This record gives sequence, C-alpha cells and structure tokens, in this order.
Amino acid sequence: MFEQLLSKILPKILSKNFLLGLAAAGAFIVIFCLFTVSEGQTAIRFRLGEIVEANYTPGLHFKWPFINNIYKFDARVQTSDPDPPERFLTAEKKNVLVDYFIKWRVAEVRRFYTAVGGEISRANLRLDQIVKDSLRGEFGKRNLRDVVSGDRAQIMDILTTTARREAEQLGIDILDVRIKRIDLPPEVSSSVFRRMRAERERVAKEWRSRGGEAAERIRADADRQSTVLLAEAYRDAERTRGEGDARAAAIYAQAYGNDPDFYSFYRSLNAYRNSFSSKEDLLLLQPDSEFFKYFNHLK
Repeated sequence: MFEQLLSKILPKILSKNFLLGLAAAGAFIVIFCLFTVSEGQTAIRFRLGEIVEANYTPGLHFKWPFINNIYKFDARVQTSDPDPPERFLTAEKKNVLVDYFIKWRVAEVRRFYTAVGGEISRANLRLDQIVKDSLRGEFGKRNLRDVVSGDRAQIMDILTTTARREAEQLGIDILDVRIKRIDLPPEVSSSVFRRMRAERERVAKEWRSRGGEAAERIRADADRQSTVLLAEAYRDAERTRGEGDARAAAIYAQAYGNDPDFYSFYRSLNAYRNSFSSKEDLLLLQPDSEFFKYFNHLK
C-alpha cells in the first residue's frame, strides 16, 4: 500500500523539482549570462580584465558569468562647455575671454576606455586642452578685429578639423567646436570703451563742424539771394511807380489842357476839403489871397 502511494507521488515531486530547477537555471542564465545594451549606449566586454570585444550595438547579448565583465558607455552626443571662459592673447598682445563649447561622441570604445578610462569627465578635460591649444595658436596669429568678426567662422572650422584629428587617438569623434562669445577682460573693456567714446566724439565733432560750415554757406547764399531779390523787387517797384506817376502826370496834363478853368476849380475844391477837414484847423490868410479866389466870386 505504501509502495503504491509512493510510486504515485514520487514522479510528481520529481517533475515539480525538475521544473523548479529548470526555472532556476533559466533565471541564472538570464541574470548572469545575458545582458542588454540600451538605445543610445554601447558596451565593452572584459575577460578577466582583458578587453575581448567592444562596440556592442543595442540589444540582448551573451556573457560568461564570473569570467566576463561588461562596461557600458553613453553613445549619445556629449557637450563640453568649460566654465569660466578662457583667456587668450591676440597678435597685438591683447587679452580676450573666449566662451566656447565642444560637441562630441564616443566613436571607438576600446580606444576610448584605454585613453580616458571610459570617464566622460576625463574626456572633457582632454578635449578642452586640445581646443585651448588650438585657440591659443589661432588667436596668436590674428588681431582683435579678426577674431571678433573677420575670421571667426574660419577659426571655428580650423578648431573643428584640428580637434577631430587629435581626438581620434582618444576614440572620440568631434562633431563641432563653436565659439559662443568673445569678450574683453573688465580691466581692458573700460579703456577700450573710453577710446571708442573719444573716437565717436571726435567723429561727431567733425560732422558738427562740417554741418556748421555747410549751414553758414547756405545761410550766406540765402542772404545774398534775398538781398538780390529785394533789390530787384525795389528796382521793379520804383520803375513801375515812376511809370505810373508819369502816366498820371500825362493824364493830368491832358485833362488840364482840355479845360483849364474846371481843372483849377477842381484842384481848389480838393485843397479846401483837405484844409478844412478838422474844426481845430486855423489858417491866417489875407482875404484877397489867391487861395480864396473862388470864395470871392460868390459875392
């Protein structure tokens, strides 16, 4: 009876243990024998401290437990942005503060790990030193005007090419080197601004003097033209007035010639009107004066 019961239960126990063991073995394989590389990552595999494979692509990969070690790297684009800005000398021995940044990514994992131990911070330090040396050389060949505006794009192209060539030894691919800003140090900026202000004031004073000279010339020409126009207008007015007076005299003479008595009487009436226009007027004349000859005829 016991043997029959044992013969029925034992296969079930063994099958259950087998399944559990199989599940444990599967979990062991998943945990210790498989590893994943995420999107945006790459990895390197070591065997007892020796690099055996590098540049893993994203996905699921196999390793030997306790024998292989996996070191993962960020394969995305990195940015090195030194702070504070670095100081460089131009060809005129003038200090400038340069703020720049570097865009880079891991290109060859084995070389990157060997050169900088796979550390992003150490890679940034090495790249900064490379770019600083290139900047120092390029700025030393140019004056302040060239580095600020004239050759700025050319300098960035040269920096990118030079840094890319030297960064290949670190397993790094330089994508771009950009200069964000070029400033003068505070102790130099004030003197430069004073010099610029003096130059602008000199130019403004020069333009003001030119403007004053042109204004005087225009004003003198306008005065001359005004004098000429007034003289010509006075001349024409006097000529017209003279012609009018001459014509009036001719008309008077003609009228006087047609009827001298009437013309003499008319002139006397006008004289009486002008002389006696006010009650306060007083004339002392002899009664038989020529002025009253028409009054005497009224008797």
